[in-house]
Amino acid sequence: MKRNLALGFLITVIAAASCSFTNKAFENDDKDKLLLDLITYVLEKGHYEPKNINDDFSANVFEDFIDVVDPTKRYFLEDDILEFEQYKFQIDDQIKNTDISFFNLVYDRLMIRMAEAREVYKKVLSEPFDYRKKESLDIDYKEQAFVDSKSELKERWRKQLKYATIGTFDSKLRNEERKEKEEEGYKSKSAEELEEASREATTETLDEFFDFVDDLERKDWFVQYINTIVDEFDPHTYYFPPDDKDKFDISMSGKFEGIGARLQKKPEGARIVEIISGGPVWRDKQLEVGDEILKVGQEGELPVDIVGMRLDDAIKLIKGPKGTIVDLTVRKVDGSVREVSITRDVVLLEESYAKSATVIKNNQKFGLINLPKFYVDFNDYAERNAATDVAKEVDRLKEDGVEGLVLDLRDNGGGSLKTVVEMAGLFIKDGPIVQVRSSGKDKDIYEDKDERIQWDGPLVILVNELSASASEILAAAMQDYKRAIVIGSKQTFGKGTVQNVIPLENIVRSNEHGDLGAIKLTTQKFYRINGGSTQLEGVKSDVVVPDKYSYIDLGERDQSNPLGWDKITPANYKTWDGYIDYEATIENSRKRMAMNPQIKLIEENAKWLKRQQEETVVSLNYDDYKKEEKKDKEKSDYFRSISEYDSKLTFKSLKYEQELFNEDPVLREKRDRWHKNLAKDVYVEEAINVLQDLKINNIKNGKLASVKG
Repeated sequence: MKRNLALGFLITVIAAASCSFTNKAFENDDKDKLLLDLITYVLEKGHYEPKNINDDFSANVFEDFIDVVDPTKRYFLEDDILEFEQYKFQIDDQIKNTDISFFNLVYDRLMIRMAEAREVYKKVLSEPFDYRKKESLDIDYKEQAFVDSKSELKERWRKQLKYATIGTFDSKLRNEERKEKEEEGYKSKSAEELEEASREATTETLDEFFDFVDDLERKDWFVQYINTIVDEFDPHTYYFPPDDKDKFDISMSGKFEGIGARLQKKPEGARIVEIISGGPVWRDKQLEVGDEILKVGQEGELPVDIVGMRLDDAIKLIKGPKGTIVDLTVRKVDGSVREVSITRDVVLLEESYAKSATVIKNNQKFGLINLPKFYVDFNDYAERNAATDVAKEVDRLKEDGVEGLVLDLRDNGGGSLKTVVEMAGLFIKDGPIVQVRSSGKDKDIYEDKDERIQWDGPLVILVNELSASASEILAAAMQDYKRAIVIGSKQTFGKGTVQNVIPLENIVRSNEHGDLGAIKLTTQKFYRINGGSTQLEGVKSDVVVPDKYSYIDLGERDQSNPLGWDKITPANYKTWDGYIDYEATIENSRKRMAMNPQIKLIEENAKWLKRQQEETVVSLNYDDYKKEEKKDKEKSDYFRSISEYDSKLTFKSLKYEQELFNEDPVLREKRDRWHKNLAKDVYVEEAINVLQDLKINNIKNGKLASVKG
């Protein structure tokens, strides 16, 4: 049904637009203007919640575009901004009249200022930095003003470059100390020589960055302008130029090479917002969500500073062929800076498939199913999908005699809606699972119509801040039915919208411009069966358990211009009456978590990470830099004990999987590693406690036995 709804929407938009757009719309066949007109038309007619393109919209585009092209405020002067401001409340009119005067002015001035910046950084880096001087830098650039003069701009460059270089200087000093100890007769270099070498390395990095920028064409910057306009509608609506559209098609097919992480633009670099299951970063386990990439280096080459670089261009540096190595300089969530080397690879799809294990506690056996995503083979649904695979794992666990089931949806970013509906049906008799509404249309209700119940025993669902979209639909449905107890973060990610990709060339009649790219457009919204949207608020856990992200801005609410939460009429459903102690079990779990020393340590860590992120002033004095680094390391080491926790639970692979180990030792190694991590997991431990507490209504259970599948 979802596909039919999407198809109907596309036909409506394309039919309406194809009557309106021809290449004769403009006297000079200006492709930029055609793109602007096409995209704003599609947004106006097809977006779930179209924005009023007015003066407020204009001001937002103005501020955001300046921030996109000069996030660290080291190119433009205050006079430039004042000149640009003549257009601050006119961009809405320009959009309607396909006028790109504002873009042209900003782009032309940016090219001049970037050419001047080449001279500035070379001048700054030709002079030694005094690391004994007591001075600091505020890296919260968003709150800073543009400077008035070129001398002030040079001073801003000096501080930013000193900050960029101090880490290199420290690394070279430590390398010299190591050589002195390990290499007999080694003559160490002086601090002055190392300081000069650090500046030379930074100069080479910036030379590479500006050479990279020089290769960009005007059209590349115009795409940034287009996406600044598009981004005002919501964070998941996006314009793909032709080349990027091809890459998007490839990534959707699952056949892509890189490091396996989704990034978000930040002034200081690129923040990791999702780690793709089965990818190199996921397997390597050195990086985590919230880490920010500052520099990117190819194996054996100097790293390129990506501060101020467009996200698309940073990603081009990070991606690469399978087997090659990329060196990433990363500011970790805890504030420490380190270099991490990742071997690029194809994302291993089998690592994103459902897997299960048995859990032994006090002679009781429970089952755990881990589901990294709601996958599906779009070419052949019956071939492989998450719902069918989870059903198989449930059957295998039942045969092994488990008394309760944990479904782990942590870090699950979503996927196929059809699989969610089918999977929810494994745990209930029948009924609605999710409601979907398109703009200006009645809601559609997706239901489980199969009366068979695959699993009627105790059920716990684990979530965190990175459980999104389809994960939230399943958790919300099981929570509304009171079928499962949801344990995890205060709330899940909060992505409750649906997107469709529309090729723009399909909209233009007699197109002479060739491929115009495509727009990924938000067209629908998800609602729980109780009527509330999963958008923005996500799913609130029954038992809230702190984790390292508890106090960090993460999820949909940290995106730009997210759609709001709202409510529609609830669906017709009856809550599960298979438990006799549902509320008491939740209360007991909350009390246990409040008294658990491991949970207290995790919360302490979460608060410390929040303070680290709020500290935006960094010292440019080397002694202070080292003191701060030492203090951070000591604190980081203190919290390392979190990963040394032992739940005393025993995890085992099912019999069918154990039989595969003799032929596949790599699989054995993967499962052993997974089981060791599970044994350190306090959240899994509490899920098992909850399963032990949940009591099934035996009378009701007897009735259910007759309809089991």
